[in-house]
Formats: sequence, C-alpha cells, structure tokens
Amino acid sequence: MRTYRQLFRTPEFTPFFLTSALQVGAQTVSGLALGHRVYAATGSPLLSALAMFGPALAQVIGAATLLSAADRIPPRAALTGLALLLGLGTAVQALPGLPVWAAFAVLLALGPVSSLGGGVRYGLLHEILAREGYLLGRSVLNMSTGLLQICGFAAGGVLVTDLSARGTLLAGAGLYAATAAVARCGLGRRQPRAVGRPSVADTWRNNARLWSAGPRRTVYLALWVPNGLIVGCESLYVPYAPRHAGLLFACGALGMLAGDILIGRYVPGRWRPRLCVPLCLLLAVPYLLFAVRPALPLALAAVLLATVGYAANLPLQERLMSLTPDELSGHALGLHSSGMLILQGVGAALAGAVAERTSPTTAMAAMAAASVVVTVALAPGLRPGAPERRPTPDGNVNSNSNDDGDGDGDDISDGTRPCRKMPGKLAPAQRELPPSRPSAGA
Repeated sequence: MRTYRQLFRTPEFTPFFLTSALQVGAQTVSGLALGHRVYAATGSPLLSALAMFGPALAQVIGAATLLSAADRIPPRAALTGLALLLGLGTAVQALPGLPVWAAFAVLLALGPVSSLGGGVRYGLLHEILAREGYLLGRSVLNMSTGLLQICGFAAGGVLVTDLSARGTLLAGAGLYAATAAVARCGLGRRQPRAVGRPSVADTWRNNARLWSAGPRRTVYLALWVPNGLIVGCESLYVPYAPRHAGLLFACGALGMLAGDILIGRYVPGRWRPRLCVPLCLLLAVPYLLFAVRPALPLALAAVLLATVGYAANLPLQERLMSLTPDELSGHALGLHSSGMLILQGVGAALAGAVAERTSPTTAMAAMAAASVVVTVALAPGLRPGAPERRPTPDGNVNSNSNDDGDGDGDDISDGTRPCRKMPGKLAPAQRELPPSRPSAGA
C-alpha cells in the first residue's frame, strides 16, 4: 500500500480515521483550556504543565494492570466507552468553582483507563491495514494530528479568550461525545484478537515478554525518552509566553505535519532506519536556543524545525512491529503508547520543577540537552546494518544468522516464523515510541 487513495479505500479506515481525529481535537482543546485554568488559579508553571501533560503519569497504573485487555475486548465497544468516559471527565472539570485538587483527581482517575485506549486503537489499525500498510496509515494519523493541533490550539486560544476556559472544556466534552458516536456507528463489529480473560497477571506476563528482548527494549527507550524530555519543553509554553502559547503549539503541530508527510510518504523504506538517530537529535537541538531567551519569531522557527523530528516515531514503530508477534501487537502498541505518555508526563513534571527554581527558558534548554545526551547514548543500538532479529512464537527475539547476503533484508527463514521482506537491516535495539504525543497526538 503506497498511496493515500488506496489507504482511504480500505474498509473501515475512514471511520477509524474520523474517530481518531475527533479525539485528538477534543484532547487539544480541553488540554489547553485546563492548562490555562490551572495557571490562572495558581500562577504555578509546574501545576500548569501537570494539568496539560501530567495525566499521562497516571497511565503507569493502567500499563501495569489493564493492557492485557487491549487484545481481549471488542475494539468498537472499547473505543466508544473510552470516548464517553473521557467526555464525562472533561465536563466535570468544567464545573463552576471546581477546586484545582478536584480537577487533578479527575485526571488521575481517567489516566489508567486511557492507557488501554492506545493499545486498542493502534491494535485495530494494525488489524485493518496489516503490517504492509501500517506505517502509511500511522503517518496519515500523525498528519491529521498535526493539522488538528494547528487548528485546535488556534481555536482553543480563541475559545479561551471568548468563552473562558470553562466554556472551552465543555466544547472538548462535546467533541468526545462526537468521537463515541462515530466509533459506534462507523466501525464494524470485530472479535478480540486474543482469547482468555484479561487479568493483572497476564498484563505483567506480556509486559515481561515484550521487555525481555534487547532489540525491543532499545526501540521502546528510543520512542519514550527523547520524546518525553522534549514534551517537557512544550509543557512550558504557557509560562514562557502566556499570550502566544497557542501560536507556539500550532507551530509545533505544523512541524510534526511536515515531518510525517516527508517520512511517511516520500522517504524510501531503505532509508528510514538510517534516519532514527538524526531525527531524534533534530527534535532536541533547536530547543537549546531557548537558553538565550530568543525573540518570539526565532522561538517559533526553532519550534517549527525541532518538531519535524517527531517523525522518528514512524521508523521506530515500524521496527517495533517487525520485532513483535501478531498476537501481541495490540499489547505492544499499548505499552508503547502508555510508556510514551508516561515519559511525557515525567518530562513535563521535571521541566516544571526546574522552571520553578530557575526560569522556563533555562528549563527548556536543560531538557533539550538531556534529550541529546540520551539519543547519543542509544545511537549504537539503533544503527542500521546489524544482523536482523525476528520474533519467535513465545514473544522472544532471536538473531537470524541465515542472511542471504544480498543486503536487501529478505533473509532465509529460520523456521520459527514465515520470512518477510523487511525495509532494511534492523539493528539490535532497546527502546520504543504515538502517536504522537498527547498534546500532540495520542
């Protein structure tokens, strides 16, 4: 599958796309509104950052207890119910006079349940498009995220000004309700991908299987840590430039859109594995400029350039799927999504804490420097050209020593799984990475 026309002609992809797009719009509008409401009430950069990105921290609970359900419950029912629950929580946050601690309590309650949504959503995408079309489909979802965030942050800024933060939260709740309606009416009935009842023990067991293989660990870490640290920079846009935060977020979304179009549609498959490290570095280096508190036009340009680096997610997710058995695809993607959001919450908390003691610009530069250090440390495990690793039926990843030597990745099967043509030699790796980021992707 190589064209967008083929993609949207695939049965169920269009309603799936609309469901994801509406949810991103709801998250964008309501997240910006809540960040403004908390900052206006407290004047705290830390609490403002946690209001926008902190709910991801609560996903660690769901990742440890609920992810086994991602492959064991009907996807349509799960996505519909999750959207309704998020809409209800957003409406509660809009109640007049709601204390800040109560708003955070709602976020804490919704976080564990939200961790299940990524696994269900992207497991369903993998089922609709199969491995051959997954990267293009995920690229289109990321592109829509970029466009919706450009519009959502701009519209959210206008709504916060004209309707107040409370009115904007109610608008976000309405978008969640529309998400539930499209999921219920547009998606078909599908059976769960795996049998058995979900349990905490099964979640732990599958997490251990996925984490036990060194190549997958490297991909997971590469997806989580540099991304999370840079989201920490983004969490400080409101205290850095309260009047222009929406514009900074919109420029970031535009950069994401450009990167996803370039990598998902135009870069040949053989080049994608080589771009993982350069793109992760691009994500961080422009933010070092904030150490000198640049003027707004230069800050906008730095954000626009840096966020092109979020496109590293695409080749890293492609690598993750090549290392994961089909029956664990939903769980693996759910672990990716939850881990990414958790690290983004950690990044926001760290950035807010540093900003409390120094300044938002100092904190942004420090987080960017940390992201560069992590990427350089992980680079040896992400380089292309090492022997390819293949998943075995038990979920482990074994080296394939039967390379045919032609350098095209079509190795001779080792008998544990059918041989597939891969987009290039994949190096042993240790880390994974959304959709995009929540503010910037879910």
